[in-house]
Amino acid sequence: MKRALTTRLAAMFALVAVVAFTLIGAALYAVLHRELVRQQMDVLSTTSGEMMFSLTRMGNQERWARGMAKMDTLTPADGSLRFWVVSPDPHFSYGKSAAELARIADLDDGYDEIILPGRDRPMRTFTRTVDALEQRPQVKFVVGIATEPYLHTLHTFVIALAGLLLVAVLVIMLLGQWMASVGLRPLKRLSSEAQKISPAHPAQRLQAASLPVELEDLAHTFNGALDRLQAAYMQLEAFNADVAHELRTPLTNLIGQTQVALARPRGVEELEETLQSNLEELDRLRAIVNDMLFLARADRGEAATGLVSTVVADEVGKTIEFFEFVLDDLGLTVLVEGDTDAVAPMDRALFRRAVTNLLQNAIQHTRGGTHIVVRLERRAGGVSVSVSNPGDPIDAAHLPRLFDRFYRVDAARNDHGAAHGHGLGLAIVKAVASMHGGRVFAFSDEGNTAIGFNLPS
Repeated sequence: MKRALTTRLAAMFALVAVVAFTLIGAALYAVLHRELVRQQMDVLSTTSGEMMFSLTRMGNQERWARGMAKMDTLTPADGSLRFWVVSPDPHFSYGKSAAELARIADLDDGYDEIILPGRDRPMRTFTRTVDALEQRPQVKFVVGIATEPYLHTLHTFVIALAGLLLVAVLVIMLLGQWMASVGLRPLKRLSSEAQKISPAHPAQRLQAASLPVELEDLAHTFNGALDRLQAAYMQLEAFNADVAHELRTPLTNLIGQTQVALARPRGVEELEETLQSNLEELDRLRAIVNDMLFLARADRGEAATGLVSTVVADEVGKTIEFFEFVLDDLGLTVLVEGDTDAVAPMDRALFRRAVTNLLQNAIQHTRGGTHIVVRLERRAGGVSVSVSNPGDPIDAAHLPRLFDRFYRVDAARNDHGAAHGHGLGLAIVKAVASMHGGRVFAFSDEGNTAIGFNLPS
């Protein structure tokens, strides 16, 4: 069962109070017990000393009788202080009963405890041996003091301490809940503000300035997450708009051509031309859908499998061969420069697809009669592949976005080739690089633009 945070904090305060008060109470109990025992010993020692002064001087029965009378006088009516003298001569013994004397006889000199017949609590005793004198033999003198008053004091102390502990814990729990409620008000306000954030107000953020330091960091982190989500949301919206735009054109063409074909009876040759045109548009749609599915796989974190250490220049050369006729028609040549012996682990199919897109992009934006250069370089941690072509420079503001889906720099780059892409070519290059654990890059200066990616070794 979930508990409110204030209740949880109040319970924690109460637990801490119980532990603290218990430790303090135990320490106080130990100190009080020790002091009470010490007081008992002091009483026993003082009383024994007073009587020993007389007993050591009583050597005959006459003087011994006066000493016994003094012990009778010192013995209170409640029996809280008792005297015993154990002697082999009955004339020099002192005690109420033979049973008591029999137990007292077993005590050694010093402090001890003994439970007498008819008592529930022990008596603390102090035993000393009195040497023989004249007619009196050696005797054992014992002073005992009842422990009931001291134990009663300890018992009363424990009850009072337990009662105070319960009251204190209850008060601390109530105060703790109130303090937690007050202390968590900023958090409640933060929660209220967070609940007001909705897709209708994507720019709304938490007010962190008036929050405590601990919550200020949380608010900044939450606002940062909202910023990223808003950027992703806007990017998704733009992507949806781009997808709709890209799909609308071929669909419009298909619908228009079909409507025109159906407007009146057509001959076989006209219908074949219409179907051929529709097939081209359908191929374009299929290419867009396939590219989007490929990018979706890359977005899900799919990695390139079946990596094989391959000479990069060999795969680049095979890819260039596919463009042989296009290059001849446009009067372009492709040169492979740099470290042509460089080897990198790659998924060959994905690698060729990325290089194909780079070459298509370069051919599309290169005037006839010039050269396209594929440059291979060994770099720290891998091999880079870049395709550069002469042409109008690309503004630096556009370079970071060249690999975004459906992003074009139409104002700066004009299509000259026969192969017109649908704005996903460089995005696929980025996806391929990411699936290999690499990154993409783009540079542009006056008269030359280089776009490429690297493969970790």
